[in-house]
Amino acid sequence: MLQLTQQNNAFSVSYNGTALIEHQTSTPVFFTGVGHETMDMYRGNFNIKDYVESRIGLSAFHITTNESKLIAIDFYLNEQEKAINNPILTIKFTVESDKKIEMSLQSHDEAYNRLWVRTPTDKMAPVWGGGEQMSYFNLKGRNFPFWTSEPGVGRDKSTYITWRSDVENKAGGDYYNTNYPQPTFISLTKARDKVYAIHANTTAYADFDFQHDDFHELQFWAIPSSLVWFIDETITGIVESISLFFGRQPKLPDWIIGGAVLGLKKGRAHAEERLEDALQKGVQVSALWCEDWSGIRETSFGVRLFWDWQANEKRYPNLKEWISELNQKNIQFLAYTNPYLCIDGPMYKEGKALGYMATQLDGSDYNVDFGEFYCGVVDFTIPEAKQWFSERIIQKEMLDIGINGWMADFGEYLPIDLKLSDNSDPKHRHNEWPVLWAEVNAHALAAKDKTGDAVFFMRAGYSGVQKHCPLLWGGDQSVDFSRHDGLVTVIPAALSSGLLGNAYHHSDIGGYTSLFGNVRTPELFMRWAEMSLFTPVMRTHECNRPADNFQFWQDDTAYAHFARMTQLHVALVPYVKTLIEEAYHKGLPLQRPLVMHYQTDENTFDIFDQYLYGEDLLIAPVYAAEQNERTVYLPKGQSWIHIWSDTSYEGGQTVSVKAPIGHPPVFIKSNRINNPTLGDFLQKTKA
Repeated sequence: MLQLTQQNNAFSVSYNGTALIEHQTSTPVFFTGVGHETMDMYRGNFNIKDYVESRIGLSAFHITTNESKLIAIDFYLNEQEKAINNPILTIKFTVESDKKIEMSLQSHDEAYNRLWVRTPTDKMAPVWGGGEQMSYFNLKGRNFPFWTSEPGVGRDKSTYITWRSDVENKAGGDYYNTNYPQPTFISLTKARDKVYAIHANTTAYADFDFQHDDFHELQFWAIPSSLVWFIDETITGIVESISLFFGRQPKLPDWIIGGAVLGLKKGRAHAEERLEDALQKGVQVSALWCEDWSGIRETSFGVRLFWDWQANEKRYPNLKEWISELNQKNIQFLAYTNPYLCIDGPMYKEGKALGYMATQLDGSDYNVDFGEFYCGVVDFTIPEAKQWFSERIIQKEMLDIGINGWMADFGEYLPIDLKLSDNSDPKHRHNEWPVLWAEVNAHALAAKDKTGDAVFFMRAGYSGVQKHCPLLWGGDQSVDFSRHDGLVTVIPAALSSGLLGNAYHHSDIGGYTSLFGNVRTPELFMRWAEMSLFTPVMRTHECNRPADNFQFWQDDTAYAHFARMTQLHVALVPYVKTLIEEAYHKGLPLQRPLVMHYQTDENTFDIFDQYLYGEDLLIAPVYAAEQNERTVYLPKGQSWIHIWSDTSYEGGQTVSVKAPIGHPPVFIKSNRINNPTLGDFLQKTKA
């Protein structure tokens, strides 16, 4: 099924008509070279530069085939090296299945530490994926580095907030910065008759350049072990294959989709007061998320947590007993943890005594500045350290007292100048660290037989996190409507990561980061709650500066709006359960890009601010201030009904609909209006 075509000094390898690589002497498929990088980290933000000393096109090659049609190709620095059969790179193609082909790569000279690979495309072919991308859905026309980091504050070099963040904390970020990068992308063939995806098996820094008309150039700072192609006729088929490859997530438990998770961080008395009041106001509540369960510390950034991961008796007295009381009311309790331990807490001393902390190169303590406090790095290259964190902290201090979920924060902070126990290069471990962190959390659940019952949620990720992490959240968006760091960024984040096998996504309602006078408004909170209604999990957050920012209980209108959104969210549960089943069996995300089901409609290729919820509902959140109308594109080949007005529209056009607060643009496929799992929801929208 692999086809090799060779003519003079050119060749191509294709699979059932889909071109994998194309090589000519003047435009080689591979370039190798030598580079010298500089990487400076400041609190999870990286300034990365590369000096390329050499870049050599590998034009000389020799092809070998055998009876089983295995294709192996040696590449040489030049014809002289070919004459003495001294290859610098060998690739081999293997058909893994009728939808998956792997190209292994073997380097023969470690002095060359850079590789560029070109894959064929055409000028108009869209590109999707890349992990969790928060600025753009179609990646065509830009380059995307793959390095897990803080995404930045503002993420737009033209704005004051980004400039100020850059000046003060080196933390402004840009369009490509993300907690969860992944060197995997999806595109369409030139004939548009097939869909393909390419994944690079590497944890090293990579940069994919999608700016060229006839090729993509994939750059790696270490030779990847292989490239994998997935080929199918549909995007849904590709997503099924990708989700199988990385591992599918467990089902979300019923309790977390059955109401809002209230994020509170002022101690038990505050949480009890807010819960009682919310229930009286009609808010459907599934859980309390008290991230300050382990205590707090005040910093110039705002209210931070005490990173020791034990219940703080002063803030949460008799926590185990209180959790039991909450459970009797069908309310779960969620907490917070991350893979670092503050040096002024007892857990750090325990981990250090056991030899489980990463060190300086000379073996001395390595402590990371997290903003006015320092932490040690638990070394997850030590199997016993992973076991210790799982058992000693997550199981004993959390699960054993009834905590049934938590934010598993960070993962993207591994410094690149420390010493790991296995002597591996931290630059090659850095991208892998979120996956190791997810494994620690997933192991704790499995050990207590809580997989599919308890839930942890992460913002950091990389290839393979899908298998371990049951729920993503969009990270620390600014508390505003800004284009590259506000409400709207949550949508492409869900869509891009969803295409790569992450079925479940949600965000902090109202955003998190409040700096430089930027504060949350009631309007922002209400619009964010409207969007969160159409995600599997609704969860609020008081943000980093709670006293300066709007909270939903401070305004009667916002409170009533939030209560209604939670009631509609609960009314959607029967429908969401069908989507969870689909995610479990097929890996399809709950929030889907329009192109997933309408891939022949080119108008859907770039849409980043609308999505399908399942296949029946189309959601177009309002993400700008003082906007009471929205234009919405309705895909071709289908008629759509606007749920608030019952007006029917034919697909293939852009329509403008009124969108006052409380009535975000939502459409249902006309032939699904009688879907019984949507009956209660549709009825409640008319109430």
